[in-house]
Amino acid sequence: MKRLFSIILLLLPLAALNSERASLQTNNLALPQEKHLRNIRQLTFGGENAEAYFSGDGKKLIFQSTRDGRACDQIYTMNIDGSDVRMISTGDGRTTCSYFFPNGKRILYSSTHLGAKQCPPRPDFSKGYVWAVYETFDLFTAKPDGSDLRQLTTTPGYDAETTITRDGKYLVFTSKRDGDLDIYTMDANGKKVKRLTSELGYDGGPFWSYDGKQIVYRAYHPQTEKEKSDYVDLLKQNLIRPTVLDLWVMNADGSNKRQVTHLNKASFAPYFFPDGQRIIFSSNYADPKGRDFDLYMIKTDGTGMERLTYNETFDGFPMFSPDGKKLVFASNRNAKTRGDTNIFIADWVE
Repeated sequence: MKRLFSIILLLLPLAALNSERASLQTNNLALPQEKHLRNIRQLTFGGENAEAYFSGDGKKLIFQSTRDGRACDQIYTMNIDGSDVRMISTGDGRTTCSYFFPNGKRILYSSTHLGAKQCPPRPDFSKGYVWAVYETFDLFTAKPDGSDLRQLTTTPGYDAETTITRDGKYLVFTSKRDGDLDIYTMDANGKKVKRLTSELGYDGGPFWSYDGKQIVYRAYHPQTEKEKSDYVDLLKQNLIRPTVLDLWVMNADGSNKRQVTHLNKASFAPYFFPDGQRIIFSSNYADPKGRDFDLYMIKTDGTGMERLTYNETFDGFPMFSPDGKKLVFASNRNAKTRGDTNIFIADWVE
């Protein structure tokens, strides 16, 4: 989350494939090796679009996009066929990490608009490949049309990367409120905040299992003194260096933390299969240069990893529909212009 997809784009070669908009049809959108994906449909055409997540009834998607001449992301909704695209955020600041409440009555997202109407500055890449964790990100809820906007968090520091249990009772999110980037839960009304992680390093991008009993997340825990010093120094500048991220799983109360991947690459955007026994995620594991991100699945015990996509640029941010029959993801495939990231939906095939 946190607009990481646009930063990832800075590292990618992003070969444009020069196709026509008619590719909304399934022609050439799936590669022969992608046996688990069928009937891939492209839903957006141009700009930077990512982090598309299903509504509770599986009929709509909420996503972030830089389009219409805007300098940074705003939040949009659309039908799962790509129709009826609407901006629902304020149009000010930078937004990220949007999600539907399961009952369909409200949505949530993070925004910096209370800090300034302008987009916050991009990170300083003279320090190497880094992500910005903007202090002015707070959580907001609104009606699905963007009205009745309510601020959910007021604690100083980054608050973002938020998702909701399928019963709509609990939120899980990433925050810097206690000085490090850790994972917290709270009731859907913003009360009863509980910290779940405490090890030095970045813990973020959490998602609930379908039954709400587990949380999957990405993490970087520096080990050497040099790594720890580098992490702390960057964090003081509201930056992190995410070149190595692994997936972890824990119980909903923060107990029984266990590391799932040991890939020494950047693995992120994990999401549980409906069975709670497998995780789908994005990683640059297969690319020696670390620029090509593909989708993978792995069992929660760390076995049985399988590559799912073979597009030579970027595939990420996968999410299953509530019934587990469809997969939505973001990709550079079929890009008409260098840098385009679009939303795709496919039927899932076991």
